[in-house]
Amino acid sequence: MEIPVIRNVLEANSKIAGSLRTLFAHHGILALNLISSPGAGKTSLLERTLSALKSEFRMAVIEGDLQTDNDARRVAATGAQAVQINTEGGCHLDAAMIRSALAHFHLAELDILFIENVGNLVCPVEFDCGEDDKIALLSVTEGDDKPEKYPLLFNLASVLMLNKVDLLPYVDFDLARATHFATRLNRSLAVFEVSCRTGQGLNAWYDWLRARCAAKRAQ
Repeated sequence: MEIPVIRNVLEANSKIAGSLRTLFAHHGILALNLISSPGAGKTSLLERTLSALKSEFRMAVIEGDLQTDNDARRVAATGAQAVQINTEGGCHLDAAMIRSALAHFHLAELDILFIENVGNLVCPVEFDCGEDDKIALLSVTEGDDKPEKYPLLFNLASVLMLNKVDLLPYVDFDLARATHFATRLNRSLAVFEVSCRTGQGLNAWYDWLRARCAAKRAQ
C-alpha cells in the first residue's frame, strides 16, 4: 500500500519541478542544487563563489536547514540575496518549498540561483527541485568510498567538488579512489579538487560556472 503513496508524492513533486524548470528557462536563470553530507563545505563554497563572482553575475541562494538561519546569514553577508527554508526535521527540500521561496526574489534580476539542500546524501537526491544541475560535494574528512555507497547522487550530478584538499596530509582519503568510483558511475562528471578555506582549485569551478551560464543564455 505504501508504494503508490510514495510514487504519488514523487510524481506531484516532479510536476512542480517541471514548472520551475520552465520558469527558470524563461528568465535565463541557471539553477544549481548543492547536495552533500553535513559539514562538507556547501556554505563555504557559496561564500567563496558569491564573493568572487559578484561583479559578473546576479546571484541568490535558497538555504535549506532543519533549524536556524545561520547559513543564510553567512551568504547574505557577501551581498547576495538569501532566503532560509527551515524544514523542522525534514531531510530534504522539495519543489513546492522552492516555489514558495521564489516569491522573495525578482527573477528578472537573477543569473544564478543556488539551492543549498539539507545535509544528506539520500533524500535530497530523490526530490527534483527544478534545477539545471546537481552539484555534489564530498570532503576529504569523509570516506573515499562515498560515491560507491551513495551512487545515485554521483550518477545524477554534473559536478563533484572534492573539498578540503588542504587536509589531505592529515586524513586517510584516496582522491584517486573517490574519483574512480564517481566517474565510473558518471563519465561526464566534472571533478574539481578544491579547498574552500584556502581557495585552492576554485578557479576551475568558477570557469565551469561561467561556461554553464553562457550555455544557459544561449538556449
